[in-house]
Amino acid sequence: MKKRATIPVVDLGVHHEARGFRDRIALGFTKTLRFCADTFFARRYGHRAIVLETVAAVPGMVGATLTHLRCLRNMCDDRGWIRTLMEEAENERMHLMTFIHVAKPTLLERCVILGVQWAFYLAFFVLYLASPRTAHRVVGYFEEEAVISYTHYLKELDEGRLPNVPAPAIARRYWKLPEDATLRDVILVVRADEAHHRDVNHAFANELAGRPVEQVAPYPEHADDIRQAA
Repeated sequence: MKKRATIPVVDLGVHHEARGFRDRIALGFTKTLRFCADTFFARRYGHRAIVLETVAAVPGMVGATLTHLRCLRNMCDDRGWIRTLMEEAENERMHLMTFIHVAKPTLLERCVILGVQWAFYLAFFVLYLASPRTAHRVVGYFEEEAVISYTHYLKELDEGRLPNVPAPAIARRYWKLPEDATLRDVILVVRADEAHHRDVNHAFANELAGRPVEQVAPYPEHADDIRQAA
């Protein structure tokens, strides 16, 4: 019997309670987008993933770019933030590349992707300049919703309403899944990724708000080395 890939344990009950005006704005914005996605895609989870993962890859790149420039201006250490955010952007892009093979985007969805990505990039860029804390809280809430969406996707597969097709080759290579991996295996690792991004971005927002956090960057050894050298 072939060995199955180890799937990280995901805490599905995590939710950051909104504290203050900024958090409520971030949560309200996220819930509005969730309503739009539910209305447009309904139960077409593969197509939903294509559009939303295109958007999800934007915040990490914006945050990394602006953090990089800020550190250059101030001649200060980034404490592992840049690498963390770049990893997040790359990971979200691989989610997109995977689901393109699962659900072929229609011409309408490609047009939606173009419009939504440009609008979201500009809006998030301005938001990050104005309030990085709010921007990271928005992403944290986005990822909470992503975990919920992928949990619903799994339920559709498990109850037989969607076919559990073989995992795309690109997903098997990226997550080091076995040759007989299925779409269900892919969704499990993608959901774990989203939960990780959820926790990291909420931690970033908490740190910017002056609240204690145990660990922000997912590279503790990298961050420790930098702090010791600073």
